[in-house]
Amino acid sequence: MVIKKMHDMGIRSEHAYTAALASIGLSVATWVASLRVEPGTGLARADRWGIFIGEWAPTFFGLGVALSHYEQQEGTLTASVHELREQKKAG
Repeated sequence: MVIKKMHDMGIRSEHAYTAALASIGLSVATWVASLRVEPGTGLARADRWGIFIGEWAPTFFGLGVALSHYEQQEGTLTASVHELREQKKAG
């Protein structure tokens, strides 16, 4: 139900995979930023920030897989959002 709703909103598996990769990069960036901005708090706090952001990646990858399966079932895996809208208008 949630996956169908996301798909209907135009969110595709590629978007979820991109978010997962971005969260990995953001995890490293927040770790480095925490080390530089809060030098007195030590490595442990920077690690917690990096891990917190890094935990988003598996969720996004999971959503990507679920969306990919839904797209394969619906036959829209290679269709763009624009093509899907045109199909809805025509049909």
